[in-house]
Amino acid sequence: MAMNVSAVMLMLTIVVVLIRRSSLKLGHAVVCALLGFYLASSSIAPSISQLTTNLAGMLNGLKL
Repeated sequence: MAMNVSAVMLMLTIVVVLIRRSSLKLGHAVVCALLGFYLASSSIAPSISQLTTNLAGMLNGLKL
């Protein structure tokens, strides 16, 4: 659960920065958010969740 909240906060921060810099219009951000909600309720949602979990685990295992 903590990873999901962190990922959401990171993406929200990126969207806010892009909107403030006028790189992303508010309408585009709304469309992206709606796409996310529709993807979350689709049959591909478990695959996306597994992919992000694996990616986070891989990044966590990197030794810098």
